[in-house]
Amino acid sequence: MPGSPALAERVRAVVAAHRDERGALLPILHDIQGEFGYIDREVVGLLAAELNLSRAEVHGVISFYADFRTEPAGRTRLRLCRAEACQSVGAEDLLAHAQQVLGIKAGQTTPDGSVSLDEVFCLGNCALGPAGQLNGRLHGRLDRARLDDLLATETAGS
Repeated sequence: MPGSPALAERVRAVVAAHRDERGALLPILHDIQGEFGYIDREVVGLLAAELNLSRAEVHGVISFYADFRTEPAGRTRLRLCRAEACQSVGAEDLLAHAQQVLGIKAGQTTPDGSVSLDEVFCLGNCALGPAGQLNGRLHGRLDRARLDDLLATETAGS
């Protein structure tokens, strides 16, 4: 993807589709990430030029929102809730366990690209905490054993 004329053309097309919208940067970033899986650092300068923004403004939005990625996500994406309701029923222990098992910290992807681990601050499943989301599917009442089983099932083909 980096440095590709096709990438620049595609990014310009996404910008054109949103140019007349108020606050177009967020929908543009969502569309780019949806299409490519992440927002390549080279896109920052292109977006800044196309939208008459500074590179710092574009980078600031990307780095502020946890859902934007600047590197490709793993084939399996694990998001664990760390909001108060989930914390009260073991979310911190669950995150520590996931980090230990995967050998990465929250916000990272395993070196083989198989799993990305992210922390979020509410999945809307508060009554069934600790909650997590694995490849977009919500799971409640997670514990170490259940998380291990879910990860083994999801990554079996990776």
